[in-house]
Amino acid sequence: MRCSHMIHVEKKQNQITKNKTMKDFEFPLFKTKSESNQTFALDDPMERKKYFAAKAGPEIEKIKEYLDGGNSFLGILLGKKNSGKGTYSKLFMEAVGSEHLRHVSVGDIVRAAHEDIEDPAKKEELANYLKEKYRGTMSLDEAFNALSGRSTSSLLPTEFILALVEREIAKSEHRAIFVDGFPRSLDQVSYSLYFRELMGYRDDPDFLAFIDLPEPIIDERMKYRVVCPVCHTPRNLKLLRTKKIEYDEAEKKFYLVCDNPACGGKRMVPKEGDELGIEAIRDRIEVDDAVMRTLLKLEGVPKIYLRNSIPADVAREYVDDYEVTPGYRYEWDPAKKEVNVIEEPWVVSDDNGKPSVSLLPAPVVVSFLHQVVKVLDL
Repeated sequence: MRCSHMIHVEKKQNQITKNKTMKDFEFPLFKTKSESNQTFALDDPMERKKYFAAKAGPEIEKIKEYLDGGNSFLGILLGKKNSGKGTYSKLFMEAVGSEHLRHVSVGDIVRAAHEDIEDPAKKEELANYLKEKYRGTMSLDEAFNALSGRSTSSLLPTEFILALVEREIAKSEHRAIFVDGFPRSLDQVSYSLYFRELMGYRDDPDFLAFIDLPEPIIDERMKYRVVCPVCHTPRNLKLLRTKKIEYDEAEKKFYLVCDNPACGGKRMVPKEGDELGIEAIRDRIEVDDAVMRTLLKLEGVPKIYLRNSIPADVAREYVDDYEVTPGYRYEWDPAKKEVNVIEEPWVVSDDNGKPSVSLLPAPVVVSFLHQVVKVLDL
C-alpha cells in the first residue's frame, strides 16, 4: 500500500503535467509599433512620460477626464506571483496621474495590520473597526493570534482579510482602485465576485485584468532580482539594470547601485531564496494558475488581457525594438578599473516552448490604457 506522502507527490506531479499540456487560453497580441523612428529610454521617468503621450495620448486624456469627473472603477489584477501586477498598476498611475487612483496590495495590508496589533492604541482602533465590520466563524482573538503568528494552526479567514481591505479602501476617498493579491485561492473566487459590494463600490464599473507571463521569464526575474536595502526598489542584474554598476574585486561579483539619490549609492542585494528561481514558489504558481483559469471562464465581468511576451518571429511586426527587454552581462576592465556593460537580445521559450521575447513594462501598460478605455466605454 502506498503511503499518503507518495500519493500526494504523484497527484502533484500529475497536476503539473496537466498544467503543462493543457491548451491555454491564448492572450491576444497588442501592437504598439510606431511608424516613426522615434525612440524612448523607458528606464527614465521623463522619457516614459513622452512615450506614453506618443503611444496612448488620447486614451490617457479620456481616462483623466473620466476620473476628474468624479468617476472611479475597481480593477482586480490577476497574475502569477512576480508577474508584475504592482509594476503595471503603478506605471498606469504614472501615465494618468495618481490623484484619483490607488494601488492596493492585499499582502501589504495584512503586513500593516500585523504591525498595528503590536501597538496597543492601533490594535484597539483596529479591533473596534473589525467588531463592526467583520463577520466570520473565527473569533477576533483567534484571528489576531493568527495574524501575529502566535497561532500556527490557524489561517486567517477570507472574511477577516476582506474586512482589512475594506478598512484600507475606506481611506481612499472613492478613488479608482487596482486590487493586487486577491483572490489568492479558488475558495476565495466567490468572494471576489462580490468584492465591490463589500467595499461600497457597487455603482462603479469593475473589470478583471489578467497578466500572461511565461514561467521561464518569472524564473529569470527571480534568480537575478536585487533590491535596495534602503528604499526597497527592485531591479534585476540581468534584465533591468541601474545606471551605475560596481565590481567587487575581492568577491569577484558585479553589483547594481541604487539610482535613488536619497539612498547614497547603496549596493542592491539579492533576496534570500531567489537563487532557487521559480521552484521556490512552485505551489504558489500552481494556485495562481488555477485561479486565473477559473476566472477566465467567468461571464458578466469585462476582461483585460496584458501579454508580456511575443513570439520572436513576429515581434518586429508588433513592437519597436526598444520596447523589448534586453539581457545584460558585464565585463571588468582591470586596467581602466571600470565595468563594461554588454547589451544582448534576450530570447526565452514561452510555456509552450516557443522562442519569445519579453516586453518591458511600459508597452504592456500602453495596452492596459487602451483596454481600460474600451472597458469603460470612454
